[in-house]
Amino acid sequence: MAAREPLATSFTAATTAAEVVQDVDLTGVRAIVTGASSGIGVETARALTAAGARVTLAVRNTAAGDAVAATIESSTGRIRPRVVRLDLADRASVASFVEAWSGPLHLLINNAGVVTGGLERTREGWELQFATNHLGHLALAVGLHDALALGASERDGARIVSVSSTAHMRSGIDFDDLHFERRRYDPQIAYAQSKTANSLFAVEATRLWASDGIVANAVNPGGVATGLQRNFTAQQKRSLDAAEAAGVFTYKTLQQGAATTMVAAVAPQFAHSGGHYLDDSQEAYTVPNDADLAQHPHGVKEWALDPALAKRLWAVSTDLLST
Repeated sequence: MAAREPLATSFTAATTAAEVVQDVDLTGVRAIVTGASSGIGVETARALTAAGARVTLAVRNTAAGDAVAATIESSTGRIRPRVVRLDLADRASVASFVEAWSGPLHLLINNAGVVTGGLERTREGWELQFATNHLGHLALAVGLHDALALGASERDGARIVSVSSTAHMRSGIDFDDLHFERRRYDPQIAYAQSKTANSLFAVEATRLWASDGIVANAVNPGGVATGLQRNFTAQQKRSLDAAEAAGVFTYKTLQQGAATTMVAAVAPQFAHSGGHYLDDSQEAYTVPNDADLAQHPHGVKEWALDPALAKRLWAVSTDLLST
């Protein structure tokens, strides 16, 4: 059987989030954007609001979220986004957010992320990047499943966007030591593992929930300078500079960085098709697990789309969250 051609759009690496939604009417759509108090999350929330969506900013710092909501209201002339506190590393915070949600949900944008310069753990002992970037978002999505299913029945489908990264190419999932209890801690590998997990989440969420009208896709925003890099070690910064110098990526603006998220959220190509990984506003091509990042800066490794790994990760993760 011939390999399927990746799903294509008319957008490019230079497209902005505003351009993606330019002719899109999201009136009546309810959306959540996690990590929307800075960076790409702000531009994602701004584009959704500009298109008419009722947006909830799910943020740790509600004062910062309120400031962002005010600027979005001012810049779009639309309804001010709602701000609700959410700490993805705190299971009680996620549970509280889910419990407080009422009614349908049409778009869940799992945008928030953390990068650490050294080993940090949650109160459960989980490695912080994996716990925040993957486990917290999984718990949030599972908790909001019924709201998404209701949204799907209202508007011919609901979508989840899982923000991954080119960093996923550095590491698959180490099921024998998810939380670096035995291996030497490397923050870059830990981040990479969490970004692979973000992609695998989209694969399994779609398998489980497509029959409910819910699909999930993973996106790579590309190289964008945001507050996410504030905790980079000197080694991480050197690695990033070297990658840019080698042409692995070219920095995008925040507005361009949010564009691929918006493609996954509103483009008709992804309305009922999930489990994909998007890069530069297109579905990315798949590369072998041993592919060199410098030679394949825009692909997705096989380990990030493997259905068996996705199913295993979901089971392991939900077991952790249930303890």
